[in-house]
Amino acid sequence: MKTFKEFGLCLFNQDMMPTALKVSVVVGSILFIINHGSALIKGQMNRDRWISAGVTYLIPYIVNIHGQYVSRSRKR
Repeated sequence: MKTFKEFGLCLFNQDMMPTALKVSVVVGSILFIINHGSALIKGQMNRDRWISAGVTYLIPYIVNIHGQYVSRSRKR
């Protein structure tokens, strides 16, 4: 349970956030275009699609933070 708490704190770690945000913007944008691009162009973005779009950016952020967390844990 301790590792989940540590990981949760890492989500807001000032050293890890800049890299994770950059990855999230790049990867999230690519995924957004793939998954929601046509709906956006056609004006079919409803509430559920916007929530899904938010998750599209959130997941790469979390995955990047996890990678940084594991890498730093192994160095200790």
